[in-house]
Amino acid sequence: MNIITVGIDLAKNVFAVHGVDDNGKPALVKPKVSRADLLPLIANLSPCLIGMEACSGAHHWARLFRQHGHTVKLMAPKFVAPYRMTGKRGKNDAATGAQ
Repeated sequence: MNIITVGIDLAKNVFAVHGVDDNGKPALVKPKVSRADLLPLIANLSPCLIGMEACSGAHHWARLFRQHGHTVKLMAPKFVAPYRMTGKRGKNDAATGAQ
């Protein structure tokens, strides 16, 4: 599995992780990753680019991920909105039951 880019939707207790390979195909799709499982999951990946919305906990996670050789980019919320999955129901933590 050659994951080159990972996007992480940060929340309080449950995170969504989506990674793509060098062809842009989904290679890692985990819609529910617990807080305790996030760092081990990311630590086991080869160094890659990780994108996250800049929020209160993002800087903490970025420091941890960088210790494992990853490049982390934090994005302002207004630039993250176009990447969110949309459909008939808006995808957000409240709609999916995540906290």
